[in-house]
This record gives sequence, structure tokens and C-alpha cells, in this order.
Amino acid sequence: MEDAVDWRAFAQQMAGMARDLLAQESVDATLRRITEAAADLVEGCDAAGVLILHGTRVETLAATGQLVIDSDELQQRVQEGPCFDAARNHRGERVFRIADFTDLQQRWPAYVPRARQLGLGSMMGFLLFTEDEDLGALNLYSRRSGAFTDISETAGWLLASHAAVAFSSARSHAQMEQAVATRHTIGEAMGILMGSHHLAEDEAFGVLRRYSQENNIKLREVARQVCEKGGLA
Repeated sequence: MEDAVDWRAFAQQMAGMARDLLAQESVDATLRRITEAAADLVEGCDAAGVLILHGTRVETLAATGQLVIDSDELQQRVQEGPCFDAARNHRGERVFRIADFTDLQQRWPAYVPRARQLGLGSMMGFLLFTEDEDLGALNLYSRRSGAFTDISETAGWLLASHAAVAFSSARSHAQMEQAVATRHTIGEAMGILMGSHHLAEDEAFGVLRRYSQENNIKLREVARQVCEKGGLA
């Protein structure tokens, strides 16, 4: 993408990518397609990944290269960085950009010089969000300083906007499928207990729930054990 961008062609690419994202069969596949699209559509992008924060612990998803993983692990160690802040929606900001990692006068003094040693030249981080939730950050990396222009940032922001909707949709679908599967497994486990111990439905469920609480095991895991072993140990 040069200074004179054919935004019509870019919009067509984005539309095709959006349809492709919604056609993916799992959350992992959706995220992989998002990061692959970043490398294809955003000028200057050498690698991309999605960062999720669990408190202060970082999880890297769909990384297209080791550079992404190394950068995320570094941010976790020093507890700062642009992707770290983007995932936390720090100060309400939704885009973070480091134009040149050789410029040490940055807002992340512990991260920037170490990231330069990893081979980073420049990067951008975009908050993935919908009206209902913040999902993490889409992070784009280049080994070259000054690789990302304002046009790159606009393209990345458009990609992140589409990606957030697809990510949220895929995750909701996966959660729904898991809930249905869990209910089915619990129902099957209750049937086994009812048949083997001559219990009523509520009594069988009570057995599962008590075992779950007393052994600090999730109810769905208890149910799975019953289905596999034909009863509780």
C-alpha cells in the first residue's frame, strides 16, 4: 500500500475477508485468519498476533511468528508495553504505535530497549472491542523502523474493527456449543446414576453437584468422568 491507496480495492479486500472470517469453524481458525490478513493487508507488517490479558498474565493467540511470542513474553516480564496497554484499554486509548524502536524516549522505558534487541523496528497495537466487551489486542510488528505510516494505521484499524466482530461472534458460538455439550453430558451422567443407583432425577443431579463441590472439580468434568467410567470413583 503506497501513499496513494486504492481504497476501493482495499474495501473489496476487507469485505471478502469479513465474509471469510465469519465462515471459520472455530475461534482458533478465526484468529489465525485475522493475523494472516494483517500480514497480507497492512503495508509494513512482518508478523501479527492477538494478545489476551488474564490479570497480569499474557496469552498469545494466533501468532504468525516467534517475534510476536517473544514480544508478548517480554511485556509480561516487565509489565508494560503497547500491546499490554491496548489489551487493557489503558486510558481509553484504542491504538498504540511505536514508530521507531531505536528512539528510547518512549512511554515504555523497560520494554522498548529490550524489544529492540529482539529485532523489532516498529509496531502497532489495536484494541479489539465491541459495544459489549473488550476482547484483547491485535498487534502488528515490523523489523524495520518507520515501517508503519498513517495509512498503515488506518488499514490496521479497519482490520481490527472487522476482527473484533468476528472474534466476538466466534467466541459466543463456541461458548454456546460448549454449553449445549455440557448439558448433554450432565444429562447422560444423571441417566447413568439414575439407572445404577435407582435415583430420581433431582437426586442424581444432587450427587453430581455434591461430588463437584466436595472435590473442587467442575460439574462438567464430574459428568464426563461418570460417562467414561460408568459411575463415580
